[in-house]
Amino acid sequence: MAAKRKRGALAAGKAKRARSGPSAGEAVPEGGPRERSVPPQEYSIPPPVSQGRWKNKERVLIFSSRGINFRTRHLMQDLRTLMPHSKADTKMDRKDQLFVINEVCEMKNCNKCIFFEAKKKQDLYMWLSNTPQGPSAKFLVQNIHTLAELKMTGNCLRGSRPLLSFDPIFDQEPHYALLKELFIQIFSTPQYHPKSQPFVDHVFTFTITDQRIWFRNYQIIEEDASLVEIGPRFVLNLIKIFQGSFGGPTLYENPHYQSPNMHRRLVRLSVAAKFREKQQVKEVQKIKKKGTKVLVEEDPTEVVFETPAEEKPVEIQLVKPESKPIVKDKKKLRKIQRKKQKKLFRTEG
Repeated sequence: MAAKRKRGALAAGKAKRARSGPSAGEAVPEGGPRERSVPPQEYSIPPPVSQGRWKNKERVLIFSSRGINFRTRHLMQDLRTLMPHSKADTKMDRKDQLFVINEVCEMKNCNKCIFFEAKKKQDLYMWLSNTPQGPSAKFLVQNIHTLAELKMTGNCLRGSRPLLSFDPIFDQEPHYALLKELFIQIFSTPQYHPKSQPFVDHVFTFTITDQRIWFRNYQIIEEDASLVEIGPRFVLNLIKIFQGSFGGPTLYENPHYQSPNMHRRLVRLSVAAKFREKQQVKEVQKIKKKGTKVLVEEDPTEVVFETPAEEKPVEIQLVKPESKPIVKDKKKLRKIQRKKQKKLFRTEG
């Protein structure tokens, strides 16, 4: 009975729907009741921008190991906001092996991975991998500046697709060409992605300077087609490129790479060498002060500039010289001198 009632109810509902509007073949009688005029809708839903299908289903898993600092956490969050085709996962324990990430990517249905590995709470390494076949590259991340830290004037639409700009050196070296293809597949947002916007208003630039890859993000301004930096920014120092995902045979090893431990050791050695040099200078000065001065007994050049003087005859004065009167007044002195002169003239005459 319940089934019959349902069938009847469905049939009645269909009949009601059919009666509500005249069919295309039937004609509406002139004297019949007028149909209600439907007011035009004020808000209409626009059709989709493009009727394309999401074919390139690239999904990137972005997560990190335990022990990262706040700057790395903010950088990871910035990359997730800039890449709508990315997924997140919980932090991985440092005791686990790296090949476990391939299983995590398979569980998350991701075929690309960006993994941040922290060591000694001060060194940050980035893994870019094509899971599960490979290849994968390991970088040392330096000079990190996040979106909130930079406070740039640029601003782009969230979820918009970026343009990728590469340095011409990427096409000259084979290892750079491999990294270029890896960057294109990871950082480019797939077309017609459900979370992406159909706009292109910012550029990811990859520049090679000083044997390092410099990442920058710029906004395209429509007025004069100039670029304004948005952020984040960081520098990637290539360490190795592996054939497999998170391991395998080494395809390329950077000869210019210097580990952070070695760099810190060289800095300590240079500081220690400067300190030792100062101590040695102080010891030499102390030895000089304590040492006795050696006197030269005879100097052969001492008599070079001596000239013999003429010997003068020795005069012996038998008469005691007259004592000169001490007169303070000059006038009295002159008077005394005149009197002496008059006496001399008298005696001579």
